[in-house]
Amino acid sequence: MDPRASFRPIEIAFAMAAAACAVVVAACSGVAGAAMATLPAPPTPLPSQSPIPQGVIKHVVIIVQENRSFNDLFNGFPGAKTSASGRKSNGTVVQLVAASLAMNYDIGHSHLAWLTAYDHGKMDGFDRETSKPPTPLAAYTYVQRPDVQQYWTLASDYALDDAFFQSNTGPSYPAHQYLIAAQSAMADENPSDPNIWGCDSPAGTRVKVLDGDGNEHNGPFPCFDYVTLADEVDQAGLTWTQYVQSVENFWNAFDAISQIRYGPQWGTRVVQPSEQIITDVANGSLANVTWVAPNWKTSDHPGNHSTLGPQWIASVVDAIGASKFWDSTAIFITWDDWGGLYDPVAPPQLDRMGLGFRVPLIVVSPYAKKGHVSHFRDEFGSILRFTEQAFGLPSLGQTDARADNLADCFDFTQQPSPFQPVGPALAPDQLSSLRSAPPDDDY
Repeated sequence: MDPRASFRPIEIAFAMAAAACAVVVAACSGVAGAAMATLPAPPTPLPSQSPIPQGVIKHVVIIVQENRSFNDLFNGFPGAKTSASGRKSNGTVVQLVAASLAMNYDIGHSHLAWLTAYDHGKMDGFDRETSKPPTPLAAYTYVQRPDVQQYWTLASDYALDDAFFQSNTGPSYPAHQYLIAAQSAMADENPSDPNIWGCDSPAGTRVKVLDGDGNEHNGPFPCFDYVTLADEVDQAGLTWTQYVQSVENFWNAFDAISQIRYGPQWGTRVVQPSEQIITDVANGSLANVTWVAPNWKTSDHPGNHSTLGPQWIASVVDAIGASKFWDSTAIFITWDDWGGLYDPVAPPQLDRMGLGFRVPLIVVSPYAKKGHVSHFRDEFGSILRFTEQAFGLPSLGQTDARADNLADCFDFTQQPSPFQPVGPALAPDQLSSLRSAPPDDDY
């Protein structure tokens, strides 16, 4: 199937949902289950790939949070496709329940959990995902708006994409690979060692992969040598940085790339801790392409007992917005997987690895369309494609080649909009006190 074809699966999914389980867009208060409202038009085909002008954006910042579906964080956002209810595997419909961002349980979000929830496109298997500790109907919740007000503020002031999908159907390790390389060498799960995911993993560590028939089996040691966006940035004489909580943290995507792990950039381009980006920007330093990973308490990961993720994002965005870099920067804020949480939209299947479920994408830039909700089908590769076009880089030839370039979220003819602080943000001493990273087994 041509990936640029009309997004018919979503049209079907929403038509069925509207008739069967009252898919609604809640009022501006963000309270799920509010008065019925008319859904926006279904997602449209990919745009005609309006080019991203070179020389305007000189800094791309990719902030990767953890484990939230679009429906979970933006339930009821005006103009976005969300649902106040969900279908269970027995055919019954349940109302979603408001929950704190600091939920005390984790939900299975492996590739096998994805298959269970997806259920051949019926999107009714979320009640058969497991949770730790066991929690009835764990997936059928949405985050109460006050817990994520910074996200809603950014989405209202800039652009939000409600048709943005994981490129993979599984958990964090492959998702982070797709966000640096538009592929994962068919790795579809996290490595067997829960603490270090990459070339520094203990001997004997393996990562599962999907074969040509879509079957999962044990694969290689999780250390690869495929070309990443960072390699292309180096080739072009540009700069890149990845900010991580620890160079041996499981959310350090470049630890899985041998030419970087054992190359000269390891000690200079992979920087710890994550909050160092705030100091660097204040000191007048920001690479052309930057990836930012959180720590455990600021990650939004279900089960981390914390509501600090939105304040962490506000800290990073406010630092860039107050700097000399604002007028030439595009910030992409996304979540690496759905975290087992309910979403009503059946993702189209473009290859044996995906697409996975919807996750949020907030586009923050002086050139972003204010208050715009994009309905074009996008994926992780779209961020890479935007970056390639902004800097005149070649395509990696992976999911970036098929992906939309996010042009619908921008208006490069407008004057750069002045920055308005997001706040409240975390103070430096708060950030330094949160440096902890317990294992994320992503079972």
